[in-house]
Amino acid sequence: MAKAKTQYTCSDCGGISSKWTGQCSACHQWNTMVETVVDTPGVNRLSQTQHKSLAQTAPVLSLADIEAVDVPRFGTGIEEFDRVLGGGLVSGGVVLIGGDPGIGKSTLLLQALANISHIKSTLYVSGEESGAQIALRARRLGVDGKELKLQAEIQLEKILGTLADLKPEVAVIDSIQTVYSDALTSAPGSVAQVRECAAQLTRVAKQTGVTIILVGHVTKEGALAGPRVLEHIVDTVLYFEGDPQSSFRLVRAIKNRFGAVNELGVFAMTEKGLKGVSNPSALFLSQHDNQVPGSCVMVTQEGTRPLLVEIQALVDTSHLPNARRLSVGLEQNRLAMLLAVLHRHAGIAAFDQDVFINAVGGVKITEPAADLAVLLAINSSMRSKPLPRGLVVFGEVGLAGEIRPAPRGQERLREAAKLGFSIAMIPKANVPKQKIEGMTIVAVERIDEAFNKLRELD
Repeated sequence: MAKAKTQYTCSDCGGISSKWTGQCSACHQWNTMVETVVDTPGVNRLSQTQHKSLAQTAPVLSLADIEAVDVPRFGTGIEEFDRVLGGGLVSGGVVLIGGDPGIGKSTLLLQALANISHIKSTLYVSGEESGAQIALRARRLGVDGKELKLQAEIQLEKILGTLADLKPEVAVIDSIQTVYSDALTSAPGSVAQVRECAAQLTRVAKQTGVTIILVGHVTKEGALAGPRVLEHIVDTVLYFEGDPQSSFRLVRAIKNRFGAVNELGVFAMTEKGLKGVSNPSALFLSQHDNQVPGSCVMVTQEGTRPLLVEIQALVDTSHLPNARRLSVGLEQNRLAMLLAVLHRHAGIAAFDQDVFINAVGGVKITEPAADLAVLLAINSSMRSKPLPRGLVVFGEVGLAGEIRPAPRGQERLREAAKLGFSIAMIPKANVPKQKIEGMTIVAVERIDEAFNKLRELD
């Protein structure tokens, strides 16, 4: 029997090499080359029709002559899920949702599909669980699955046949890494299988108008398993975040061709499945009877939603030659930069101190508007003196010590005022034109000015 010919494919970009190399020559990523079996002409049964375009050939038109229409959407019955999707699902759209094992992907989709089944025809294709397991979960969640069709299958051709026969309007494939095509000899979950199966399902979605939701596995680094092209093929990419041991889950939109990105949905895992959290800011604020040193509340913006998050800092004398710098939920390198700014422009040195920063609730803050809150929390911990009660801050700190404005400042302030905060220290450029009832605005331009005004508030 002839030996199967193999090649090495990059799991990030899909680049191909005849031999293994530590670095991909196409995208220059390290340790991404995975061995795959090359399909020989005798074995490969891919027909030329499978490589046709997603739509019929259209004439070349001027952009001004093309009529722009809004994409119609339909809800899933779960408000937080609809928020992340940009208002709901789109006919012919392909959604990819990934997350750690056991975090709640299948639970959320089973709830959503059961809600949709009352108004549209649905199909749930499971490649990881039997029909009895899913029925047991549906009974535990208390969902009505009378109109929900279920198929336990992992062969792509049979799944496509079911889609052609039943013609569902919404279909869930759980998960794309378990699906394989007979046209390829590689194992399910390989780069070639994931890429081909996702492309075939996307083609069907675009041609027939069925909405397809793909569940994706993640690697130990937290990225979606399989080739990076998987995220390019689909229309929307969602990530589940949060500790599986905790009852709270965050769903974040990374890519959305039909809506805004960086939207955030907050859920609580209950006995009846995932429930949307109406006031997510309460999750990220510690409940202290008295103000404690090293704690500062900031307003971060997640898509269109302002969230109040508590930043905690602990500064302690270092007993090591090199002081430790640890940041959880915020960028590590930015912490080192902010400490340098604190020393240079405010005269507060921390070179012999261990500095630990934490964003309460496990939320990840990526925007630089958290800079001012981090520095105030560090200073509060060093002085062992709590910040004034009812204080909320936001603002980006530059290398020259200036405090730069943050986008959507008025929305942040309104959210803080709604939750009872009475003092806001913000960049001068973010001062609202109209006074916000019940809130005192403290505008600052430089970091040293911020500390001076903070002492006045004390």
